[in-house]
Amino acid sequence: MELIYMNNILVTGSNGQLGSEINELSQNYNYNFFFTCRDNLDITNKKEIENFCTTNKINTIINCAAYTAVDKAEDDETNANSVNNLAVQHLAQISKENDISLVHISTDYVFDGTNFKPYTEDDKVKPIGVYGQTKLDGEKALIEINPKNSIIIRTSWVYSSFGANFVKTMLRLSETRDELGVIFDQVGTPTYAKDLAKIILDILPNINSLHVEIFNYSNEGVCSWYDFTKSIFELEDITCKVNPIESKDYPTPVTRPHYSVLNKSKIKEKFNLEIPYWKDSLDECLKTMGRRK
Repeated sequence: MELIYMNNILVTGSNGQLGSEINELSQNYNYNFFFTCRDNLDITNKKEIENFCTTNKINTIINCAAYTAVDKAEDDETNANSVNNLAVQHLAQISKENDISLVHISTDYVFDGTNFKPYTEDDKVKPIGVYGQTKLDGEKALIEINPKNSIIIRTSWVYSSFGANFVKTMLRLSETRDELGVIFDQVGTPTYAKDLAKIILDILPNINSLHVEIFNYSNEGVCSWYDFTKSIFELEDITCKVNPIESKDYPTPVTRPHYSVLNKSKIKEKFNLEIPYWKDSLDECLKTMGRRK
């Protein structure tokens, strides 16, 4: 199959962590980018997306838009489904009808977190909340509609110098508390959104398939939220004490996956990638945030 040159790229959810990182990196790539958010493009409105893509001759869509409020989604299923599922259906249909390549971002929450080894793309999916279910429904819709040259990237524990995230929350809490309790029995891998953004932009010209493919991406390595916090504070020389606690000591409306480690062999082999270690990327992010030289 002939490779398609990616030229006019629509990035949805551009004010989120990943979209913001793609925007920041965009000057390094020879593409024409169109960065949109809910204020200037409603992706739950198929006609509006169609008009935008036609007017701007879009041939690639990177869908970073998502409803990510895991607990809130339990009482707001209609809106979560609208963004995470129905909007993905619209994007997939428009991509198929107009020969557009679609890169869709999904989540480790499609799994129930009971695995004992890193999840592969083919492992059984079993979401344990509305958020995970709506993200899985979006994946299924995309796969069924099957626009060519399109992929799904599942990721986990995303953080960035942009937006609200775990790293920023821990830094903020450390300013007003002498000690914190952080969960140690949930294990996964942090993902620096800048690393994921770069991977997406680098692999675009090499996405070449007749069927939608799923890939896993996070940084390398494994840690708990407790380990993650300890590393943030150590890198920043923060003296706030971190105490390990169990998930049962910090109940949430939705049970979090206890094991979210993703096997990244497929994406590394397919696109010949080297993925940074999570602690090295955390260090880079903290420097970018102006925390240290």
